[in-house]
Amino acid sequence: MLPQISSLDDFRAQLNAAPNADGAAAAGAEARNGQLTKPPGALGRLEDLAIWYAGWRGSERPEITAPQVIVFAGNHGVTAQGVSAFPAEVTAQMVLNFDHGGAAINQLAKLAGARMDVHALDLDRPTQDFTKAPAMSKDELLSSLQTGWNAVDPEADLLVVGEMGIGNTTAAAALACALFGGEAADWTGRGTGVDDAGLANKARVVAEGVALHGADIKDGLDALMRLGGREIAAMAGAIAAARVLRIPVILDGYICCAAAACLMKIAGGALDHAVAGHKGAEAAHFALLEKLGKEPLLTLGLRLGEGSGAALAIQILKGAIACHSGMATFAEAGVSDG
Repeated sequence: MLPQISSLDDFRAQLNAAPNADGAAAAGAEARNGQLTKPPGALGRLEDLAIWYAGWRGSERPEITAPQVIVFAGNHGVTAQGVSAFPAEVTAQMVLNFDHGGAAINQLAKLAGARMDVHALDLDRPTQDFTKAPAMSKDELLSSLQTGWNAVDPEADLLVVGEMGIGNTTAAAALACALFGGEAADWTGRGTGVDDAGLANKARVVAEGVALHGADIKDGLDALMRLGGREIAAMAGAIAAARVLRIPVILDGYICCAAAACLMKIAGGALDHAVAGHKGAEAAHFALLEKLGKEPLLTLGLRLGEGSGAALAIQILKGAIACHSGMATFAEAGVSDG
């Protein structure tokens, strides 16, 4: 069962106390992998993925039967600074599209056989403009974390979290800059497609936000509260809940990885249950993946968000598990292994 979180300190404690992978199951999966009817290492990274997944699911011959995709939506007060090519009203319009099954993520979740859930977080009440004040209060941050935490199905065996929120690439850039340092421009990309002037404006906004709040940021929750958004906090809550439940996670693009980075700054090993689904087109995504120590499964130039790249990568992980658990061993096939 998933314990409830009642405070930000409780969230920190739950994440720090989360269980590790099952070493015996991983060892059994590795032993089985060595006996499958193929040359050693012939399936490349698929073999490593299968062993990793087996350890987190506690089975040396696992299956993926109940993946879950959750999309969180939120609006950002920082859009008042002109950081997006689209108005904030698009967030609510896209949530309706998700609900009606018309978005790319709906198609990819269906293709993967995944349950899909959508959670809109106070769309009529944007966060504060983080160049002037913290984006959220402690209570607002806790509520958003709880939304993500409680959205995870304990019976799921794989999780993808996605997002929708006009202005959230600006928040993600501010989070990355505050957590890892460097220049604001290094972490700021075009998002929904701003022009050169818009890009310079975004970098200015990120720099102002980090300068205002940087001294007060001690860990990932401080960063989320001051520079994040409700949907980004909800993503972090869901990824953390999956860690507690030992549900493997496929990370999506820049915004999802910014949420994950906040967890990494709270607890060592907080992302051991996660792999990177893809490297997106947002300029700083690869740099952020390097900070997380994650090698992407796919590189397709995606920049949609919604969880789309990670949902597509479910197929890669399913392939790894199908080969690992479905292939015969040399003994089972009556084939010589030497």
